Amino acid sequence: MGDDELRWFTSSFSGGNGANCVEVAFLPGAVAVRDTKDRTRPSHRHSAAGWAEFLAAVRAGEFDR
Repeated sequence: MGDDELRWFTSSFSGGNGANCVEVAFLPGAVAVRDTKDRTRPSHRHSAAGWAEFLAAVRAGEFDR
C-alpha cells in the first residue's frame, strides 16, 4: 500500500501547523511514520510490536534528556 493510500494521523500536540511533527498511519501488523515537513519522502515502516516497544520506551522516559 502506497503512502498516498493511507489514512494519516497527526499528533494533537503539533498545534495544527505541522512544525516539528510526524504523522502515523496504521497498516495490518505495521505502522508507517513520516515527517510532516516533507510528505514527498517515503515513510518509515515498523512492525506493530516494534512501534509498541518504542511507545513504551517514550512513556517510560527512556529518551528524556
